[in-house]
Amino acid sequence: MLNFPRWKVIGIWLILSVGIMLSVPSLLSATSVSAYLPAWAQRIHVNLGLDLAGGSHLLLEADTGDVARQRAALMEDTIRRAMRTATPPIEIGEISTTGGQLSFVVRDPAQIDAAIGVARTATQPSAFGGTREWDVANTGNRVVMSQTQAGLDNAINQAMTSAREVIDRRINSLGTREPTIQRAGDNRILVEVPGLQDPEQLKALIGRTAHLEFKLVDLSVTPEQLRAGRAPIGSQILPYAEGGPGARIAVQRRSIITGDMISSARQGFDQQDGRPVVNIGFDGNGTRRFARVTQENVGKPFAIILDNVVLSAPNIHEPILGGTAQISGSFTVDSANQLAISLQSGSLPVTLHVVEERTVGPDLGADSIRNGIIASIVATVAVLVFMFLSYGRFGLYANLAVAINLFIIVGVLALMNGTLTLPGIAGFVLTMGTAVDANVLINERIREERRKGRTVIMAVENGYKEATRTIMEANVIHVIAGSIMLLMGSGPIKGFAVVLLIGIITSVFTAVVFTRMLVSQWIRRTRPTEIHI
Repeated sequence: MLNFPRWKVIGIWLILSVGIMLSVPSLLSATSVSAYLPAWAQRIHVNLGLDLAGGSHLLLEADTGDVARQRAALMEDTIRRAMRTATPPIEIGEISTTGGQLSFVVRDPAQIDAAIGVARTATQPSAFGGTREWDVANTGNRVVMSQTQAGLDNAINQAMTSAREVIDRRINSLGTREPTIQRAGDNRILVEVPGLQDPEQLKALIGRTAHLEFKLVDLSVTPEQLRAGRAPIGSQILPYAEGGPGARIAVQRRSIITGDMISSARQGFDQQDGRPVVNIGFDGNGTRRFARVTQENVGKPFAIILDNVVLSAPNIHEPILGGTAQISGSFTVDSANQLAISLQSGSLPVTLHVVEERTVGPDLGADSIRNGIIASIVATVAVLVFMFLSYGRFGLYANLAVAINLFIIVGVLALMNGTLTLPGIAGFVLTMGTAVDANVLINERIREERRKGRTVIMAVENGYKEATRTIMEANVIHVIAGSIMLLMGSGPIKGFAVVLLIGIITSVFTAVVFTRMLVSQWIRRTRPTEIHI
């Protein structure tokens, strides 16, 4: 137990040195000295949570009515295709999607039963235990399709999961570290971004649905119809962003290109006038569709629509075969960049509204840090003094292990790019206590062995051997409790659990392995016949 070959000593000091070195960038991050650190060192540091660094807190609520409307719109294309490819084909009238329902007229009353059968087949649930998501009925020669509650609930759940992922991609594109983005109930998402003091920027980025569509302009609509807001069947009237208040334009309802066909989006500048624009690229399906539509509609305008607002409506001068396009408008560099981020990260599948907004100022975070540091220093000094007075040299070794342990915890958190919160500071203090507790067990066991008349070497060896077993058993319980908090907790509880679990592992190493090495080297060097412990 007390035999430490040279390679083991070098290995222990190397591990401790690396841990301390990794902690240095975090400890210097608030000073001007950090600017002189190597680039790799500046990237490795502990991030401060919302309660320490300040930041923005938003609670978003989804408009679940959007989900029903979107599902009805998607089902429209499915039904058109199913009726067209049926044998024999079934001719239907204009489809209505009012109120989340879908209904259509079957022109030949003799085909009404066939149309119902085709609709039911098109909405057939999965053979692997799926639930029916649409009910199909008929009233005269009209087929009515209604969404079931089970199907709607499932669609809302999928939309919220997708929305959380989109928000995560958008916020991470800002370069912020460790945002908290999580579901809060069935239709809400909690967003916390440490270090971001401008909630308006955050709301502008994550609140935009960014639903992009390319549609052909309906040139048959008269100015009188535009002013009255009446569009013919198959078309819709949308506001025109560049035309000022009241400007409208009529477009066909069916989309040429949708946002899910975009493979890339980045801010750029127009080569002719230098204005900020957004350059987008299409995937394979989008490239083929855009090429086909532009070949068939040379000389006609098409509208670029974002969240039901027409950004521009350029003419198709020639077929566009390269799979790229340019979105222009009244952009600044920042707004064009934000639009590119929104398009690149994908459109939100549902509209989100801010129902709670809170900004945590850095002053509050500074107070939390200061109070946490004061509490940690008081606790640390009290423990160090107690250990030294109680165990002398062995207490001094334990104190050195505790100090190094705190540096290593910071280093491991920095390596993980972890986030330190106020509960995390509490985890630091608790970890220090458990580290000292391990050395108390060891030292008391050594005392007991000396009372039994063991020699110094035998007392120290048996003390470490017997106490280590107890320490390991106790820390296994700590690991189980910390793991449960990490897996089932959220927010502050996870922050506490992360620091606790890291501290358990590092404290066992420093309290058992490191102090044993120091004691072993001292005994081999001085050969004491008595120890004061």
